Amino acid sequence: MVRVRFAPSPTGNLHIGGGRTALFNWLFSQSQKGKFVLRIEDTDKERSKKEFVDEILFSLKWLGFNWDELYYQSERFDRYRAYADKLLKAGLAYIEKSPDGREAVIFKVEPRKIRVDDLIRGQIEFDSALIKDQVLIKSDGTPTYNFACVIDDAEMDITHIIRGDDHISNTPKQMLFYEALGFPIPGFAHLPLIMGMDGGRLSKRTGATAISDYRKMGYLPQALVNYLLLLSWAPGENREIISLGEAVKLFDIKDVNRTAATFDLKKLDWLNNQYLKNADPEALADELLPLLVQKGYIREDGYDRAYLLGLIKLFQPRLSRLNDFAEWADFFFVEEIHIDPAAQEKFLSGDLSREFGLFVSRLEGLSGFSVEGIEKCFRDLVAELGITSKTLIHPLRVALTGKTIGPGLFELIHYLGLERTKRRLLKWAK
Repeated sequence: MVRVRFAPSPTGNLHIGGGRTALFNWLFSQSQKGKFVLRIEDTDKERSKKEFVDEILFSLKWLGFNWDELYYQSERFDRYRAYADKLLKAGLAYIEKSPDGREAVIFKVEPRKIRVDDLIRGQIEFDSALIKDQVLIKSDGTPTYNFACVIDDAEMDITHIIRGDDHISNTPKQMLFYEALGFPIPGFAHLPLIMGMDGGRLSKRTGATAISDYRKMGYLPQALVNYLLLLSWAPGENREIISLGEAVKLFDIKDVNRTAATFDLKKLDWLNNQYLKNADPEALADELLPLLVQKGYIREDGYDRAYLLGLIKLFQPRLSRLNDFAEWADFFFVEEIHIDPAAQEKFLSGDLSREFGLFVSRLEGLSGFSVEGIEKCFRDLVAELGITSKTLIHPLRVALTGKTIGPGLFELIHYLGLERTKRRLLKWAK
């Protein structure tokens, strides 16, 4: 049975690169009907933090990568020491004492050629003559990364190791340990780096942000996973939108590209928009509720759910990030709106008392306050005044919302309601 592992270190949050590595491991295990093992590599006692562990577990669940087994390296120190002692007894390692009298266990590296058949990159050859003797157990009693990985992967029956290509230099060192301990050697697949749009290594400026931050910014997990899929793999037929379920059926690790992937936030925004447009407004409301409460726009225990859903549907086609809603729709939730100075100068500097006053009186005469009725009032008025629609539509929008762009004017007037519309327009009567 195929068994893969994702092994994050809880010295920080789960970032985009780690998220993609977790995805390709999970995807490979699912496509092969295998197991996905999660191993928390928390041997660094000083830097490993519980809050990072919690964030990693939460982010993986949010992305949809459920694991079959969970291990913590900090609970396995006795296993690493036992294998180090085995290598000492076999004469393959030696003790090195530090000035303070503490002892480290060192593996003797003999010169030889090491070949790895990488599932993505093909055969890679290394010369162990270029590798110095390797520390197995540090003088403080903790295992080194490469040694602990090999012990864990062997004891957890890991059949394939899928990780970033920044680990390629670790592979020959680990191969030496596999062979010295008589462990079966797993298959290796090294994923290409993710680069920023500037061609450099991914940084916070170019997208190297924690997965949990992408959630806070209003990205849907399905969209983020879809985008991570496209970083080094493609479903074929020029498709860009694909669900995890479909990807499982099509995925082959050998189809992963060797070249570095470029992280493009604009592309992610576009993809997120595609998912937001088709999302269930009820689910979006649940996601938005904490943010709207935090901003003081609504009370959690007392808001009009139907009204909120109506507003979400109004903005849904245009949203690139879910959190855009809180910024774009603020004028529905506050009494005093902020008007962009440039928009005010352009559209509200003239005397619009007559036009605004007539429009308000027409609205007051409506028996209902439907979108259709509001539009008829507007069309009749501009025809009567002998002006073009845009002559009045832009000033009305700015006076009502403070913005120059947004949802349809008649729809937003409908949701603002007659009284708020009157107050905002009559403020500009001179």
